[in-house]
Amino acid sequence: MKVRVCFHDKCFDGAASAAIFSRFYRERIHADAQFCYTGMTHKASQPFETDIFDGDENAIVDFKYSSSPKLTWWFDHHQSAFLSPADAKHFREEHSPTKFYDPTYKSCTKFLATIASEKFGFDAKPLAELIQWGDIIDGAQFESPEAAVGLLEPAMQLALVIEAAPEENLVPKLIPELAKRSLAEMVALPMVAKHLGPLLERHRKSIEIMKERAEARDGVIYFDVSDLDLEGYNKFIPYYLYPQMLYTVGVSASPTRTKVSVGTNPWKEASAEVNLASLCEKYGGGGHARVAAISLGPNDLARARQVAGEIAETLRKKTVES
Repeated sequence: MKVRVCFHDKCFDGAASAAIFSRFYRERIHADAQFCYTGMTHKASQPFETDIFDGDENAIVDFKYSSSPKLTWWFDHHQSAFLSPADAKHFREEHSPTKFYDPTYKSCTKFLATIASEKFGFDAKPLAELIQWGDIIDGAQFESPEAAVGLLEPAMQLALVIEAAPEENLVPKLIPELAKRSLAEMVALPMVAKHLGPLLERHRKSIEIMKERAEARDGVIYFDVSDLDLEGYNKFIPYYLYPQMLYTVGVSASPTRTKVSVGTNPWKEASAEVNLASLCEKYGGGGHARVAAISLGPNDLARARQVAGEIAETLRKKTVES
């Protein structure tokens, strides 16, 4: 029994969701399942290749829906979960007993664990630490900006490696271990430990870079690090540096995409009228109400800067008006 699991790549919540799904599936659905993992990245083009669903069962966790008849399991919590109105209609009308969506959850990790427990009798208690930290990290539920940027906890160190390690296909190797090990044990694994030191140093340098690059005014922090290898930067650094600001708008780049990231300071109250996912959807992106992004082609830097500038001005006007 081959099970293909597509997950949100370079994302702690995506990796944790894939780990929980794998353990749940093996314990409650098919004990002899063999898992193959594919990391999915939001990009300007269609994210699903035609031959991606090659398993006896095919699952997507913490990523957009597919109407492919080969998709058998789906779990997601993003407001922008559907690539098109047709996909949303397909999900609603199919009434599948193995496809689940709830944008009220802060993390797919907790959502998936809850559904697996309540509907399939899965015992999620052995994974309580992973579920707790998946919800903290993806829901930005840290005590303070210092806690989010300090990276003292094993979960935060593992998240750094998952999000920023340059090794290709590292996360699929980590997922089976994540399904059975504590987070402290995960950080001690050689394939994690070898990346941690250099990434922590890169993290410290990125704080200094943000000090130089960020422009903070009228409630919005704007920065452009597209000329640097910083796509996996810690998104809480701007709020650590400028705690009184309400929003961030950043431009970054990698060989596969140019990205506009938009976020809300989790330690400040924001107007419920400002929905960042809806704002980014106007430019082909999406996400959550308080954090969202837009992925453009790797050669679309000029467009990304234009979009980022427009969004920053929109948020500054909203902030000044309120």
